Amino acid sequence: MFPTSVTGGTCWTGFRTGFPCQTDNSAVYFYMDSNGEYELEATDKSTVNNAIDGEYRPTALAFHYDSSPVFSGSGETDIIYQEGSTGLPDSVAGTTWCNAKGGDGLDCDQQYIRIRGNGYITYARSCHETGHAVGLQHGDNSSPRLLNSDSRLGCLVTPSDGHNDLGANNRENVNATY
Repeated sequence: MFPTSVTGGTCWTGFRTGFPCQTDNSAVYFYMDSNGEYELEATDKSTVNNAIDGEYRPTALAFHYDSSPVFSGSGETDIIYQEGSTGLPDSVAGTTWCNAKGGDGLDCDQQYIRIRGNGYITYARSCHETGHAVGLQHGDNSSPRLLNSDSRLGCLVTPSDGHNDLGANNRENVNATY
């Protein structure tokens, strides 16, 4: 979980900057109905919802769909899911970034998850990027460090389509944090 001895203790904001940091509380509000360029199709929304239901709702986190998202100021919607490739290098299937820091510098008030379309939004990848939004790290950013392909990382393995489940270790870390 963020922070680790590898990532340091500062939550960075900005597209593809720094390390994913923790969401700001255990009540996680998410949105995925953006109109236009980043809108998820119905099947992709279903895939993301299935990953949240299967992997994150059984944890200490309480996920809620936010039909009236807030994009600025206090009480921002915690996670905004997007479909698209804008800004993603060809070798990257998805990314998570903090848009607005929380109060203590270790957490994020609003995070964005962008995953390429055309078949890239899978259960495993949705689990992976959502894991980053709640503070889970890749193996090389963990403490102790692991290979990015280590099966103990569950769906946080890299590449991100390697495992569907969150994994016992990640579930324990989420529950201990929130």
